[in-house]
Amino acid sequence: MIVLDTDVLIEIFDRKSVRGDEVLSRLVEKGEDIATTSINLHEILYGLEKYAKPVKEVLLLPVLNYTKRDAGLSAEVELKAERMGLPIRRSDAMIAAITMNKGAALYTFDLKHFEPLKTLGLKLFPL
Repeated sequence: MIVLDTDVLIEIFDRKSVRGDEVLSRLVEKGEDIATTSINLHEILYGLEKYAKPVKEVLLLPVLNYTKRDAGLSAEVELKAERMGLPIRRSDAMIAAITMNKGAALYTFDLKHFEPLKTLGLKLFPL
């Protein structure tokens, strides 16, 4: 399974994005199940509402909910990253935990935020 981060979803749904077309081709070629998280869904719906871009196709994607198990892991991940001197945004820790608990790989362009979490077990989909 591949979990799509908000920045990847934005590129895919931008009809003028060459990068989004390339991403979509890679995902189709890979043939794996894809999903996003409830955290990413919030971020994308907020942006759509704010900028009045009605792309409701995002609601057709499977959504991985944030569970108690994810809460425990995200707190652990956030604390470990902080102790390593690499503080991360709480929402990124939550997305990472959902992805890790599902045994999935995260597809993101935001490597600055997520690359350090590889040492804690996060798998990233190769760009």
